[in-house]
Amino acid sequence: MRKNFLNVSTSNNKQYYLTGLSYFELNPHVQWKAECSEDFCMIIVVEGGGRMYMDESGYQLERSKCYISKPGMTVSREASKDGLVCYEITFEVIHLDHNDIQHSKTEYQTLFPYVGEVDCSPFSQCLKWVEALFSDNESETSLCAELFLLNQQILFQQLIYHILKQNVLDTPMKSSRQAVESTIKQLSLHYNEDWSVSKLAEHANVGRWQYSRLFKQITGQVPLQYLSSIRIDQAKHLLQVTNDRLFDIAINVGFDNEFYFNRRFKQSVGLSPGQYRRHYREEIQVFAPFLEDFLVTLGVTPILQSSYMKRGTQTYLGIDHIPSVDLSEKSPVPLPVKPDLILVDYGFSVQQDNHRFNEWAPLYQIPTQGEDWQESLRIIADLIGRGKSALITAIISDYERKAESARKKLRTIRNQTTAFIRVRDNGIFLYGGPDMGCTGPILYRDLELTPPSIVLELTRNTRHAELTDEMLAKVDADNLFVTFDNPYYDKSKLYASSAWRSIPAVSNKRVSEVDFFSWMNYGILSHNKKIDDVLRTFEQYC
Repeated sequence: MRKNFLNVSTSNNKQYYLTGLSYFELNPHVQWKAECSEDFCMIIVVEGGGRMYMDESGYQLERSKCYISKPGMTVSREASKDGLVCYEITFEVIHLDHNDIQHSKTEYQTLFPYVGEVDCSPFSQCLKWVEALFSDNESETSLCAELFLLNQQILFQQLIYHILKQNVLDTPMKSSRQAVESTIKQLSLHYNEDWSVSKLAEHANVGRWQYSRLFKQITGQVPLQYLSSIRIDQAKHLLQVTNDRLFDIAINVGFDNEFYFNRRFKQSVGLSPGQYRRHYREEIQVFAPFLEDFLVTLGVTPILQSSYMKRGTQTYLGIDHIPSVDLSEKSPVPLPVKPDLILVDYGFSVQQDNHRFNEWAPLYQIPTQGEDWQESLRIIADLIGRGKSALITAIISDYERKAESARKKLRTIRNQTTAFIRVRDNGIFLYGGPDMGCTGPILYRDLELTPPSIVLELTRNTRHAELTDEMLAKVDADNLFVTFDNPYYDKSKLYASSAWRSIPAVSNKRVSEVDFFSWMNYGILSHNKKIDDVLRTFEQYC
């Protein structure tokens, strides 16, 4: 999302002249198309991160960092898995000679001495001027146009002075950084050559220790780790589209021998190269306990599905005809059919249950937390041979469009508070805010509903908090969603309690009981179901 705040075409005799202000919010993994700027552009990252390219130079975008491009540069950026939030400030470098003859912008585009990442420390001071610029812009109507423009330029001069002051002694470091960036480009083009850190540092004419430090600042990885990831990605592509022997692929991408290639590939991907290729060529049999949502989303029917004692199976997925395995059993239970691959999520107890499954098929544990469902989807899709980028992009885009449509419909109730409670046999749990848990990110981030204050107080840095009767009475939610672990739970005692009846949503009859599995899951189908339940509930209230 891009919000334009200012677009000024007038000029004055300032050496550095503000021309525009923009605020960017990019969702995870979204790319911003390349743009050729006519002005200098300063980008200040305040949340998230990602990658940015200025012409052929790449930069690792990080929070609290500042970057500058010059006129004529083609600039593109991509958000990381945490998204990207940044301010963008465009400006001209105006030069008047002793005859007061203004020269062209192109002629003096090198007047600003720093391009790429610049030192903006202390960031708190830099952010002070940036926020003042945008805050002043919002109060434009309270000032006459002349005073408003003058104040904008004054604030900008303070910011640019801060940047220049911090980078006066930094020019040698910039040349070293550019040299390191050049070798990174060489790695991307010539990944199959014999590289070492010493050889790379020698190419950049930078000391080995300084080279490694700059390399990690730019890429987020150490040099040989970065090189290995390039080689593995190239090998994955060749495994998908060619019938080449594994030995030939290993040599082609830069590994010394097939054995080492196989070992590094399995460490990185979780499958052997042969298994990975087969998953892209054949329909494979997959068992993914509590990850079935992702399989169905990708158009794959699991060979087995998970169940858990009283809770049963995930009926919202529509795979009731698939045999189930009860994961509440303490002793090993033979699987009724043999899968080709078993996938488990980050919270699955591999140490406890590995002996139950690993003897039947390769077992892979997804390394991502449940909240990062987009990355989990990408990993699972790649492991089962459905990792085409167009498919994944379409699935995520469809969800984002649905969430955006729902947000618009729910605008009228955002001043009301909404909470989610899970009732277990051994306690009552309040689920967390916009950053953690299987419900909070959907309710409070994707749908932009408002959490009660107690949600933020009790679930800070955690997914949920157990409620005593006293705390339950303080759940000041106008709307409440509730689910029960045990379908046979005796609800009458809870509903008759004074703590429960003191909740505003209960007294106003704005409580909605929802399906356990779809609300306690992280998959995209479960998140779609949450959105549907919320819309249906509020339509009934209205």
